[in-house]
Amino acid sequence: MTTWEYARLEYRATGDFGTDRFMDWRATFYSAEGKVAWGIDDRHDDIGHLNRAGAQGWQCYDRTAAFYPNEPHRLQAVTYSFRRPIE
Repeated sequence: MTTWEYARLEYRATGDFGTDRFMDWRATFYSAEGKVAWGIDDRHDDIGHLNRAGAQGWQCYDRTAAFYPNEPHRLQAVTYSFRRPIE
């Protein structure tokens, strides 16, 4: 039986005002070791971060996108769920 350790990578739009408020994304990685800021991107480019997590042994098993109702259909946040076997 495999015992798993869980984590998540969360992207959030950083801006508050203007038409470019959804163009900057803050990547934060949460695990048992705590919260780690993985940087801010000028676009939602998650491949580098997913590869970084994979190099550390994490497997992505879920992706959830967040939209707000009654707002323009723009992406507000994306969360990736990860797991890796505990040795």
